Amino acid sequence: MRIALVSLAAVAAVAAATPALANEARVEARGGVIWNGSDSEATAGVAAGYDYDLGDKLFVGVQGSADKILTDNTRVSWGAGGRVGVKVLPGTKAYALADWQSKNTRYGNSAVGVGGGIQQDVGSRYYVKAEYQHLLVGDNTPDADRGLVGVGVKF
Repeated sequence: MRIALVSLAAVAAVAAATPALANEARVEARGGVIWNGSDSEATAGVAAGYDYDLGDKLFVGVQGSADKILTDNTRVSWGAGGRVGVKVLPGTKAYALADWQSKNTRYGNSAVGVGGGIQQDVGSRYYVKAEYQHLLVGDNTPDADRGLVGVGVKF
């Protein structure tokens, strides 16, 4: 886990040192559902990130998040990761993502999430998005899935 965090910090530092490639910063509110097997719960959170253009069609980005399962005995799960994608239409981004999520319960395990999403501009500064993640939990704990929708602003 420490290696993953140090690696992510190194990527963020390199990305911050290349402002000529900067595309946009973003902040969003998001909510959805998390499930494993027959159990499902609502979740809500926030995320902030920065996307970098790699030409006219491609981009990469870094992101941090804080999400909470909306039940008793859960806590905020902090996440850090990135995404890589393509601009499929003006104002539309499709992307794959990967991140690390801290434990969301005292006795749970942290997880690695992999998935994808689509982000659509609404005007010049705002966007909506939909995202799916499969959370690989490990240690004989069942994996989980998460679907999120978000509303955000770009800077």
